[in-house]
Amino acid sequence: MALPIYLVGARGCGKTTVGQALASALGYAFRDTDHHLQQTTRRTVADIVAAEGWDGFRQRESLALQAVTAPATVIATGGGMVLAAANRQHMREHGQVVYLNAEASVLAARLAAYPEQDQRPTLTGRPIAEEMIEVLAARDALYHDASHHVVNAMQHPDSVVEDIINILALASAS
Repeated sequence: MALPIYLVGARGCGKTTVGQALASALGYAFRDTDHHLQQTTRRTVADIVAAEGWDGFRQRESLALQAVTAPATVIATGGGMVLAAANRQHMREHGQVVYLNAEASVLAARLAAYPEQDQRPTLTGRPIAEEMIEVLAARDALYHDASHHVVNAMQHPDSVVEDIINILALASAS
């Protein structure tokens, strides 16, 4: 039975893009916790946060993680999924966790090129470049704590997928 693969990292690191390509390459299903949340609540992340606050959203996010966990599935998690110790433990115990690591400047440039303000509200209310520096500083240790493997996500998505496949093959061989 193939364990799920969880992708963690900050907004803009490529969890959805890489996740879809990785799932296709492995013949796995693909799930996205934010998309699952939006489908089951019929509300955007911004709407959930506006109605229930970040705490309410984080509780729903944890439930979404449990709901999408399944064998032979690549799971793109929300950037803040690692904030809850229970989520980090759940992912580490149920599958392989891959941290898609990228510098704040790269993340900010990607988010500026493909704005998604309607989907995810700003965490700090500051310009995206400043926010990414702050968010990474606060979460980098949590991403490392949650992950079994760290991959450079500043390269082309195809290269990231290839790196993940190679790392997972090495891990299963040892």
